[in-house]
Amino acid sequence: MTGARTGGVRVTSLTAYPVKSLGGVSLDEAVVEPQGLRGDRRWAVVDPDGTKVTAREEHALLGLRAEPVDDGGVRLVASGADPLEVAPPRGAEPVPVRFSGQDHALPAGDEADAWLTARVGRPLRLVWQDDETHRPIRPDMGGAEGDRNSLSDAAPLHVTSESSLRRLNDWVLETALERGEEPREALGHERFRPNLVVSGSEPFAEDAWSRVRIGGVPFRSTMVCDRCVMTTVDRVDLRTGKEPIRTLARHRKWDGATWFGIRLTPELPLAEGAMLRVGDDVVAT
Repeated sequence: MTGARTGGVRVTSLTAYPVKSLGGVSLDEAVVEPQGLRGDRRWAVVDPDGTKVTAREEHALLGLRAEPVDDGGVRLVASGADPLEVAPPRGAEPVPVRFSGQDHALPAGDEADAWLTARVGRPLRLVWQDDETHRPIRPDMGGAEGDRNSLSDAAPLHVTSESSLRRLNDWVLETALERGEEPREALGHERFRPNLVVSGSEPFAEDAWSRVRIGGVPFRSTMVCDRCVMTTVDRVDLRTGKEPIRTLARHRKWDGATWFGIRLTPELPLAEGAMLRVGDDVVAT
């Protein structure tokens, strides 16, 4: 790959979210597959008719955690509840789901459904995307022929940067002071649920990245990430506030949306054993 180094940019953290909208786990390294980090967002929560349910509507999902276990399974964890280990339901009869580009998934089963239902307080189901499912990335979100997506919203990987978050927190503080509000604790990357956090670049330099090599793995940038109400939910008390959307709307609003971070998809074909690690160099053009 040609292009200038991005000034000593490095990966500072890796996170996988095995179940969409649930809390994830920090990793030192991760295998890269066509649809993203191995085990990342291959599970999702739906209602009884198959419509996806996310933390946008059910903030309680953010208070739950999913940990990866062997062979693609997950362990569901919640305060005050016994954890539940769920194996991939290979061989199960597919059920209808309503995800852009995907109309079926495999049901995890009654025990997992009951665990989620009890935690959130409404009927829910847990479903799994098997290895054979080829969910495309929408062309209007930067997708190209051959791209594969997990059950994420728009692309396999989401990236934020330390410098961009510092700049955003400076803006948030300015907004609070201008309005005579008590400054709050600085926002962390967890508000944005990135798979990768990088350091060493200028604020929002990632907006202009077209192609990126992380360690030895090449990626294509599909789009800057539009932000939703999920970023306004405090991860401790699950209450909804005004930030960061209020401040992003002042500084980072265009095309009717607010923007922070970028989305990446792996360049195919991937080399066998492709890996990302904390500390990897990031080279972008």
